[in-house]
Amino acid sequence: MSLILTAAPKAAASGGMFSLLFPLILMFAIFYFLIIRPENKKKKKTDEMRSSLSIGDEITTIGGLTGKIVQVTEETITFETGEDRVRIQAKKWAISTTAKMEAAEAEARNKKKK
Repeated sequence: MSLILTAAPKAAASGGMFSLLFPLILMFAIFYFLIIRPENKKKKKTDEMRSSLSIGDEITTIGGLTGKIVQVTEETITFETGEDRVRIQAKKWAISTTAKMEAAEAEARNKKKK
């Protein structure tokens, strides 16, 4: 009889551990799907865009400078701004968007609205 009574609290304790871990696991899953995963997808898309830069693309830097690419190297790009043909050299990581990327995002937003 005493064996049955001593075994019951151990079973309740293991159920208690699961009930404590379940909310933590659930919060991590929500955190992953709402924050981490979308950020990784955005980073991958931006890296793809930067690796596919080519001469003639219209770009915007993270500082707000805009222009047309005239030279592309492994780590840097050179672009012209405006009609005065000033050439600026920048690292590829400093490019935030291209005209093609902005047009695709605008089109996707328009499709969502309809």
